[in-house]
Amino acid sequence: MYSKNAWKKYKDNLNVVMDFNEGYKSFLTKGKTERLFIYETIKLAEEKGFKPLTSFKSLKKGDKVYANNRDKNIALFVIGEEPLENGMNILGAHIDSPRIDIKQNPLYEKEGFALLDTHYYGGIKKYQWVTMPLSLHGVVYKKDGTKVEVHVGDDANDPIVGISDLLIHLSADQMQKSAAKVIEGEDLDVTVGSIPSMDDKASPKNYLLNILKEKYDIEEEDFLSAEIEVVPAASSRDYGLDRSMVAGYGHDDRVCAYTSLMALLDAQDVKKTACCILTDKEEVGSIGATGAQSLFFENVVAELVNLEGNYIDLKVRRCLSNSNMLSSDVSAGVDPLYLGVNELKNSAYLGRGIVFNKYTGSRGKSGCNDANPDFIASLRKIMDENNIYFQTAELGKVDQGGGGTIAYLLANYNMNVIDAGIAVLNMHSPMEIVSKVDVYEGYLAYKTFLEKL
Repeated sequence: MYSKNAWKKYKDNLNVVMDFNEGYKSFLTKGKTERLFIYETIKLAEEKGFKPLTSFKSLKKGDKVYANNRDKNIALFVIGEEPLENGMNILGAHIDSPRIDIKQNPLYEKEGFALLDTHYYGGIKKYQWVTMPLSLHGVVYKKDGTKVEVHVGDDANDPIVGISDLLIHLSADQMQKSAAKVIEGEDLDVTVGSIPSMDDKASPKNYLLNILKEKYDIEEEDFLSAEIEVVPAASSRDYGLDRSMVAGYGHDDRVCAYTSLMALLDAQDVKKTACCILTDKEEVGSIGATGAQSLFFENVVAELVNLEGNYIDLKVRRCLSNSNMLSSDVSAGVDPLYLGVNELKNSAYLGRGIVFNKYTGSRGKSGCNDANPDFIASLRKIMDENNIYFQTAELGKVDQGGGGTIAYLLANYNMNVIDAGIAVLNMHSPMEIVSKVDVYEGYLAYKTFLEKL
């Protein structure tokens, strides 16, 4: 069902769209960081009967398996009736989003305030992150190996933190700067307190250290082995007077991660083994042990082939080469206020269903995957046969900008890969917007891919 208004499909049953999005809003609010998203994923998967890879001695059709990589990257599988050597149908999304990270030596005081020094992560417009409620989420590992969870700002009774900005009355010089420079990266420091310690030093930093010691039993030195992220404190909410959209932090790319996950959890009677892989670090190049360039996924596939019996490495190679993948990543939705950046015949629109991107990249298709047309034809067929609304798009005008996904990394295994995701407004901002009907239609498209291809 190419490029039609998907809302019309549900004119007699809007509740199915709205109900699905209630689950998504809740999940998005709880899963604001990679770790939190993985925690919620495992909880949901285990409720559906999934078990850790390490608990299996062999595999049979219908087994539900997951492998957790450092609480920031996970692969889940429903074993199909065909041998793994014949390939898998894979949904791959990333669960990291642009944010602000706390540095390793962060806590300092200045002019009566206690602040945390930061380093932003991913592509952000820095000016969007000031004068708004922020929360802190992460882990601190002490030298004895003790793991301490830190979560401040999202409970109704919690304090929030934030980044200040210069008042308009004194900002004449600031307002002359370009948008890229009006807020500098080194000025994105988070205010965390102002009460002085009740000793001779009268230090707000020492007062904060006393709080950290009392609440978490951590010392200043423990920040050296901490990973704490600064994210918006707001919950995901309905957007629009008609409640047609969802406003929230992290739609890129957790909207595709959630819908891919739900599609896998709900998939029935799959012929090829169905897989959902959720990765980290896409916003900074998919690097590191938990990014898509890691050997984690390949190693897990090897473990599955081994559990199938009669292991040889060639079976792993054939499995990967014979696989099909939807790189589940968002597209830039057309914004009526900024039409000039789009070539409207080849752009993504909110409310028209899932978006297929033959290629992403930038300028002369640099860094793109460029899916094969025969694979696209097979996707068109199953989408039409199952009444799934879809559209095709590029990321803006040819020389306007661009961006990448994990598609080309998995295509390195010689599998069929195409980007397929949900259109987003305000991408990479603290408050992104998606259409509820696209969220639900994306889930149906992913489920159809796993069951029918």
